[in-house]
Amino acid sequence: MIDRDELAAFLRGRRESLQPEDVGLQRGRRRRTAGLRREEVAELSHMSVDYYARLERGTGPRPSVEMIASIAQGLHLSLAERDHVFRLAGHAPPTRGMTSEHVSPGLLRIMDRLHDTPAEVITELGETLRQTPLGAALTGDASLRTGRSRSLGFRWFTDPNARMLYPLEERGYLSRVFVAGIREVVALRGTDSAAAKLVESLQAESEEFRELWAAREVGLRPPEVKRFDHPSVGRLELTCQTLLDPDQSHRLLVYTAMPGSESYDKLQLLGVLGTQPEAVDR
Repeated sequence: MIDRDELAAFLRGRRESLQPEDVGLQRGRRRRTAGLRREEVAELSHMSVDYYARLERGTGPRPSVEMIASIAQGLHLSLAERDHVFRLAGHAPPTRGMTSEHVSPGLLRIMDRLHDTPAEVITELGETLRQTPLGAALTGDASLRTGRSRSLGFRWFTDPNARMLYPLEERGYLSRVFVAGIREVVALRGTDSAAAKLVESLQAESEEFRELWAAREVGLRPPEVKRFDHPSVGRLELTCQTLLDPDQSHRLLVYTAMPGSESYDKLQLLGVLGTQPEAVDR
């Protein structure tokens, strides 16, 4: 059962404790609000201002699991705070660990400061959970992907368009890297895991995957320099730095180019051009 008063008080208190800089927003010169504004939280949580305001007043409808999850991310809640909000709303908290899609506040704070850098948070199955605007411009808007297609590994073996962003001469090796990586995750998580179910799907749909899976390769790693053939700016050569959240098995990938290089200039251009989801797929 929902505890409307406690939910309202908790959301209000959390909102008032945050500053714009905490969530990647700019502070206006004449700002008088203590903490964030309701409209800012609503925007961060991808919902209407009226809906969020009613929750804070304790007069709104019982929020769905999806709404609570969005609010938890918008307010940069910790796992304990997220679970508390779920319980106040009358829902069982989501599972923690490798199946969780709740990005930690620490990773979100880093993401919020990467306005001019391609970056994304991914799961161990290659599902993109969050992107910077330039990250979406580089690898495609992840919010448009649903179901198994959220995983790059699944798209790689089932949708030819998924490979178009990568140089032709590297695709064979990258196929092996994806399969070796999935094999390691299955060994770590077990035969009843989401990784094992992904393998079953790929074996049913891709002959290439079946052949590579039978080779039983492990330990392969992507090239140190990631190369992209972007439809708008052409070849990009980027270094990928990875930060791991061990509690959630999430990885923050940050793509950078050498200052003064051709790829650096192309990234600046890509930031101006923005996302073209019909032409880009990670």
